[in-house]
Amino acid sequence: MNEHPSGAAVDRPARLSVGVVGAGRVGPALAAALKLAGHRPVAASGVSDASRRRAEALLPGVPLMEPAEVLARADLVLLTVPDDVLPGLVAGLAATGSVRPGQLMAHASGRYGTAVLAPATRAGALPLALHPVMTFTGTPVDVERLAGCSFGVTAPEELRLAAEALVIEMGGEPEWIAEEARPLYHAALAIGANHLVTLVAQAMELLRAAGVAAPDRMLGPLLGAALDNALRSGDAALTGPVARGDAGTVAAHVAELRRHAPQAVAGYLAMARTTADRALANGLLKPELAEDLLEVLSDGGAP
Repeated sequence: MNEHPSGAAVDRPARLSVGVVGAGRVGPALAAALKLAGHRPVAASGVSDASRRRAEALLPGVPLMEPAEVLARADLVLLTVPDDVLPGLVAGLAATGSVRPGQLMAHASGRYGTAVLAPATRAGALPLALHPVMTFTGTPVDVERLAGCSFGVTAPEELRLAAEALVIEMGGEPEWIAEEARPLYHAALAIGANHLVTLVAQAMELLRAAGVAAPDRMLGPLLGAALDNALRSGDAALTGPVARGDAGTVAAHVAELRRHAPQAVAGYLAMARTTADRALANGLLKPELAEDLLEVLSDGGAP
């Protein structure tokens, strides 16, 4: 095995004591997955009742304590707190002398690479960014969902093998993300996953307003097929009135949304314009039909 300058083995982590700082939805699931791989969760921190329940469900018998105490017990520390909290947490732990030289310190934020861990790195910690590309429920099913899940991995070159080994032990697939590419990587995931939830929820709301009793059942097959086609074919999977250049139908959509769901108009127009641009660029939307369609979209379907 190679060794980090601190003397820590880095090619493949040995059996580690694992601590979780921030027992939200993600941290306990990652620690539980590491436990299945033979590592030993020893401590967690969490203040809310929900955090305590998650820790009890996923990490039974693991004591809850203050973050500094978690660091004192753990060889590997998982910092699983909200993005905006992470920089201050790292700085505070380093300033209070809680960080031990040679201690592996990993966060699960998509936004950040390892630069956010700089205060801990200066104190001798070995920095890792291990972001699971998955939504979490805070229940044991999350551990199962890690199987085959991609992780966005960022680490110093000498820690790359250790980072990848930890991801594989959790059942995941490591994908190397350069430090400077983390914000773009995270924006892409937010567009794909977070906006998808908003779109689906809005579509169900509108179907209910249209009298559909079970919009989830109606949308399930359609959206499943659309997602599968999009992942396979990209823009070539585009269908519907925008891709066809059916300006009259789009204008009717906008008029109905203005009447029944005005809060949905801005989102519909923004997505329709983007769809039209992509369909036109990829040869799906005929230029002679695009003019009328873009006129409808530019004035929001106004008469």
